[in-house]
Amino acid sequence: MENATILKHIIEERRSIFPKDYSDKEIPQHIIDEILSNAVLAPNHKRTKPWRFKVFKGEDKQNLGQELQNIYKEITPEFQFLQKKYNDIGFKISKANAVISIVVEFSGLVPDWEEIAATSMAVQNMYLTCTANRIGCYWSSPKLVNHLKDSLKIEENQQCLGLFYLGSLD
Repeated sequence: MENATILKHIIEERRSIFPKDYSDKEIPQHIIDEILSNAVLAPNHKRTKPWRFKVFKGEDKQNLGQELQNIYKEITPEFQFLQKKYNDIGFKISKANAVISIVVEFSGLVPDWEEIAATSMAVQNMYLTCTANRIGCYWSSPKLVNHLKDSLKIEENQQCLGLFYLGSLD
């Protein structure tokens, strides 16, 4: 198949696939490495490379899920708290084989929107690489991520744009 045809096929097949549809099969580390290697090939003005990714697997991933549940419980008024939502937070994290935090670092060298755009293009590269490898994925951007500053060690010139969930498909 010609490169342009292959690329078009991958772009057409790209979807957000949610953790409920992931299998329990582990994603090989070399695939996760490939996803991240392709992410950082995204174009970025003045070569600022504004993206910061952190991979959560195993115990770290479970701790992230517990932290998100705790944040939800802490910031949600009692009359708005939904046990189902609380449970769903933990379920999504536990069903994912890996979760990658998406953080943008603003360099001050270019407008902030360009740094966000470059980071978004990096995430698109992640999506396309997952699609090519038949890995389910989706980018989630709940307000809860704004409260992960301490655990992600987010500095003043950084912002968490969400979490990227990964899971094997059968």
